[in-house]
Amino acid sequence: MKIYEAIKVDHDIQRGLCDKIVKTSGASEERKKLWVELKKELEVHAVAEERYFYSPLIDTDKMQEDARHGMAEHHEMDELIQELDDTDMTSPQWLATVLKLVEKVNHHLKDEEKDFFKKAKDVYTEDEEAALAKDYKDTMREYRKTWPESIPGNN
Repeated sequence: MKIYEAIKVDHDIQRGLCDKIVKTSGASEERKKLWVELKKELEVHAVAEERYFYSPLIDTDKMQEDARHGMAEHHEMDELIQELDDTDMTSPQWLATVLKLVEKVNHHLKDEEKDFFKKAKDVYTEDEEAALAKDYKDTMREYRKTWPESIPGNN
């Protein structure tokens, strides 16, 4: 498996959670459960993706701007996650903010899958793509088990 395929598996999880959470209402148990799942997936994914996809690309002329853009979008999502954590789930503001987050997530996934992955294929060798995928998947597995403590800055 290559890094792009490993990341795409997690993108599909995120899309599914986004689709489900926007159909919830109030402070229902379903919304609470989906919010924890989505937040966990986004936070764990951002750390692993930055470490094993974006960071190696920062040093390349071809991908530096795209890598910085992707990491900046992760930061924007982090801010929306914090805003959602600070907002009452029953308020209209919570739904408006989660809709902004879902829009940001979908935009980010599209950028990566339609543009960044294609460019990165010209940078990484096949061996690098496979090694990065292994490290990415190992980190995702470990961080999912130990979330939220595993997220840098959450201690």
